[in-house]
Amino acid sequence: MLSRQAEKQALRLASQYPVLTLTGPRQSGKTTLAKKVFQKKPYVSMEDPDNYRISFDDPRAFLAAFPDGAIIDEAQKAPHLFSYIQGIVDTANREGMFILTGSQNFSLHEKITQSLAGRTAILHLLPFSLSEAYPKKVPAVEDMLFKGFYPRIFDKKLDPTEAMAFYVSTYVERDVRSLVNVKDLRQFQNFLRLCAGRTGQELNLSALANECGITHNTAKSWVSILETSFLVTLVQPHFANLNKRITKAPKLHFLDSGLVCYLLGIQNSEQLKTHPLRGAIFESWVLSDLLKQRYHNAQQANLYYFRENNGHEVDLLLDFGTKVEAVEMKVGKTYATDFFKNILYYRKLNPQCRRGVVIYGGDKGQAVQDNQLLSYKEIADSFPITAER
Repeated sequence: MLSRQAEKQALRLASQYPVLTLTGPRQSGKTTLAKKVFQKKPYVSMEDPDNYRISFDDPRAFLAAFPDGAIIDEAQKAPHLFSYIQGIVDTANREGMFILTGSQNFSLHEKITQSLAGRTAILHLLPFSLSEAYPKKVPAVEDMLFKGFYPRIFDKKLDPTEAMAFYVSTYVERDVRSLVNVKDLRQFQNFLRLCAGRTGQELNLSALANECGITHNTAKSWVSILETSFLVTLVQPHFANLNKRITKAPKLHFLDSGLVCYLLGIQNSEQLKTHPLRGAIFESWVLSDLLKQRYHNAQQANLYYFRENNGHEVDLLLDFGTKVEAVEMKVGKTYATDFFKNILYYRKLNPQCRRGVVIYGGDKGQAVQDNQLLSYKEIADSFPITAER
């Protein structure tokens, strides 16, 4: 069993709050982590119909069976328990009593804030980061991207294409139906594939809606579902003026490269070597890995991108409040002198930018004046979690 970065944070947060909520996509390892870190706690799943029925019929009696707390899996299915848990932890006045896990971020967060606000810490758990998946040796970039990072593929040595086919089918049938009334599931699957073709690009909802044959509002709602399910993230443009930051188009990024490869019909890593979206998939993977490092250390995302109307763009900005780091992604394996062109331009505009980094598909990094060229294999230990580190 591979260890997870988030284990230390889970223990820390459970020592400070009476309830810890682990949330993230399906099959990201939430249950495994909870059972490993809190081995002495009883485990109960709300997906078990008997457990759900008992908890619904008599929530007081159900929770009384766990006087010292418990791990409650798929907790978003049992919001009726949250107000009772509130009463229990307020009376007991002890930390780390209940560990809640849930796959649907919005619905779980909405229900928790109504009853457990101030009583629960929230820790996002995404699939494996690079260092978690490959603690010893990192494979070739195409093999890594094609396989993706869902823990079950590693634990059970599954075929990535087959595993992702089952994952998407289950996701669409279960989670999508529970989140919104989608009349034509095939249309939603087509929408999912069209979004995959836009990973790493600015999100144009009108164009996406037209291509899928749905309304603008439906496209907006469906993108929100993908965010809620932790399949994608929307990265906002970075401006000094906050109003500008939230009114410009965000970039759409899928959070697992293996899922993108499946949705794009890429059947093996060889096909990825010449695929036209190879660079965009690599860019989304880098962003995803940096996001995992932050989430798994209980930090806010604080990830943005920069683009001007004149064409100057920086793929990713890490904002630490008083300081910024600029990151460019280049999937090519050979260093070129123009890799740092946009970073140098941005650093002249923003004196708060303390470092520029280019992550590329080659094997060796090097200093380039006061900037840094990094191999994709070096990403794990090359970025700070906070400005002070």
